[in-house]
Amino acid sequence: MASEDRFSSDGERGGLAALNDLFDDTPRLEARRQGLISSTSIGLANRGRVLQVLFDLGPTSRAELARHVGVNRATITGIIQPLIDQGILVEGEPLPSKEGGGKPARPIWFSEDAAPICAVLLMHDGVHCCLVSLDGTITAEVRAPFPEDAATVEPLIDILFDCVGQVLDLAHRPPLGIGVAAGGMIDTDTGTIVAVNLAPLLDGFPLGATLARRFGLPVRVDHHPRALLVGDRWFGVGRGKRNFAVIYTGDVLGGAIFLDGHLYRGPAGAGGELGHTFVQVDGATCRCGRRGCWETIATVGWLRGQAGQLDLPSPDILDSRKLAALAAENGGPAAGLLDLYARNIAIGIANLQQTMAPNFFVLHGDVAGAGAALLAAITAHVRDLVPWRPGGDIELVMGDLEDRAALKGAAGLILSELLHFAL
Repeated sequence: MASEDRFSSDGERGGLAALNDLFDDTPRLEARRQGLISSTSIGLANRGRVLQVLFDLGPTSRAELARHVGVNRATITGIIQPLIDQGILVEGEPLPSKEGGGKPARPIWFSEDAAPICAVLLMHDGVHCCLVSLDGTITAEVRAPFPEDAATVEPLIDILFDCVGQVLDLAHRPPLGIGVAAGGMIDTDTGTIVAVNLAPLLDGFPLGATLARRFGLPVRVDHHPRALLVGDRWFGVGRGKRNFAVIYTGDVLGGAIFLDGHLYRGPAGAGGELGHTFVQVDGATCRCGRRGCWETIATVGWLRGQAGQLDLPSPDILDSRKLAALAAENGGPAAGLLDLYARNIAIGIANLQQTMAPNFFVLHGDVAGAGAALLAAITAHVRDLVPWRPGGDIELVMGDLEDRAALKGAAGLILSELLHFAL
């Protein structure tokens, strides 16, 4: 059966059949009308809040859930028992009783058999699709590169459709939706790709609407670094945090900010283009056509250009991991370049810290390959550049070298809507 035929024909409803009792019959993933909150909406919001706490805490007993949300155990049971009955949640084996006896606690967590989410990572050079379970497990991965000689967008879209279709055919039950992490500028209101500097064929492509029509599932599209942040929020080191930021380095540089419990997007997703903030007024020309963008001094392209000028070995294939190894082995120019790269990354982080003070930063992409040596250097430069103040303790950690967090974040875009969690 073709993947676009395996789901019901009413589009938004098809992939959500497994959660009919969890969510009411109002349209899914659509802008909600402003007005008074109905009793149904309050119930859905409370249900979503309990599930958010469960995500943040991990497998947790009913008593612990009740304590964290400030209600009694009977109220928690009223919320989670229908989810257990529907196969969305499961209760684990009883834990050993603590001193004092009492009924053994049974940790509650998401069922491996619950409907998954289809996640898509769409970058300038190819597509990566998979299924993501509600506990963040990735399965059914399919990857495909884009042809370098494509003259129109159609071959790229055919490859995208084929990859998504293969993944959907591997789903054990209809997925809840399709979440897409896409490189480039994204209009998050419409799911349209505004511009991709490295793949202009995709400029203006209505990605969200096209996928929804083809596969009959709810679709959410967002900027790749924001998806990284969503992945860290739901499944990674950002779990339970109210404030943090992510920075991605590679062929491009990007970032995203989570402040006071919400992902900052700006109107139509226009905010958060951190790679194109200015760090050198008379700096090099960026691919966007402007001068002095942060991206011009803190990407792999800049690193390789500098390595060539320093006559380091194999500059055309150099990356952070190889540079760190070279610096550890030989010191000298390689060590100096590694420190300069760390400083250049730190400049943008320091500007972000001075402006928004997220305090906690997760570094993804190429920079993660260098490990502890580069992390320590970036951290030292950030602390030198940012004056200390109470409540301003800064922590940097390494995230994924690969884009696992982006795939989980793409799934998290759908998950956030289903849980009524306003990212």
